[in-house]
Amino acid sequence: MNIISDRNPVVLVHGIWDTSAIFSPMTAYLNERGWQVHSLDLIPNDGSLGLEFLAQQLAEFIDTTFKPKQPLDLIGFSMGGIVSRYYVQRLGGINRVQRFITISSPHYGTQTAYSRGLPGYVQMRPASSFLRDLNYDASMLQDINFTSIWTPFDGMIIPAQSSQMSIGKEIKQNVLLHRQMRSDPKILQAIVEELEAPIKQLQIQNFING
Repeated sequence: MNIISDRNPVVLVHGIWDTSAIFSPMTAYLNERGWQVHSLDLIPNDGSLGLEFLAQQLAEFIDTTFKPKQPLDLIGFSMGGIVSRYYVQRLGGINRVQRFITISSPHYGTQTAYSRGLPGYVQMRPASSFLRDLNYDASMLQDINFTSIWTPFDGMIIPAQSSQMSIGKEIKQNVLLHRQMRSDPKILQAIVEELEAPIKQLQIQNFING
């Protein structure tokens, strides 16, 4: 493994009922190509706590793991993408995250969230107040390198098009299963390409001024 020091550290955020262990293939893939990768376990992971509280865990993890001026790249899978959006949009992450990738995340909700009445599930239902609030000023994501990756065959995000965003860059890959979006070779290659993309000039200026 050859870590390239001039690349941003990458933080991975898992989805509901998952742990950081799901990212083993992605972590190994990125490590082999020179990235330093970090991940955390969101507790609880079962939707019994609101996503804003999980986002606070992410913020605390980042604050304790990295120096204050360290820019980051952030990747959120499924629910982890929504948790990451709350961190970026509501907890100041916009000031240090330079590349932000969501993978099969229910940006506009999913019908599967009606299966339980727990707070995290309710927040991921279509047209929930939580998602409406995040989408109201989602335009701020245009200030960073934002990419949404999704598959039209997603059986967990229903409708699958809920993982699309009208801002940033969209990547559609015909992957058959939701869980395969974490390890499919096409997805991993797309992630590498996005992590290698130059950041926007606005970010460079903001970092200098900050």
